Amino acid sequence: MSRAVLSLGSNLGDRLGYLRSAVDAVRPALVAVSGVYETKAWGVEDQPDFLNALCIVDDPARDHWAWLRAGQAAEQAAGRVRELRWGPRTLDVDIVTVQGVTSDDPELLLPHPGTPDRASVLIPWLEIDPDAEVPGHGRAADLLARLPEADRAGVVLRPGLTLS
Repeated sequence: MSRAVLSLGSNLGDRLGYLRSAVDAVRPALVAVSGVYETKAWGVEDQPDFLNALCIVDDPARDHWAWLRAGQAAEQAAGRVRELRWGPRTLDVDIVTVQGVTSDDPELLLPHPGTPDRASVLIPWLEIDPDAEVPGHGRAADLLARLPEADRAGVVLRPGLTLS
């Protein structure tokens, strides 16, 4: 089994459309998808707000490298251009975790190194998997509880927006 958690984000163009395209790219393996959340940009803050979501996928034919390539293909299909680290993007697909896999390869760090500190990942993840754990870091709920209230409050569910 190759169960993975994918974090999706977009802050350029048709943000919701780009998130939907990412979900459609993995739909045959889709187990669950979160609601859509709006968040302020992280890293480079002088850019438009993001729409974020998270999905859980499962496909016994895919390993962690195949999930990375699927995410990169979805980004490429959305016209993503990598000009500035943490800069604006049409679509960002991060591989958060892959069941049973840790990796220190610079091309694919698993679990994703920013996960324990990002409410924009933890909140949608907990929505669809209340028992989620970040390998080597603990329960996602405990990690979220340790974050500043301002970080948690900055992740706003947009109920009228859906990806399923």
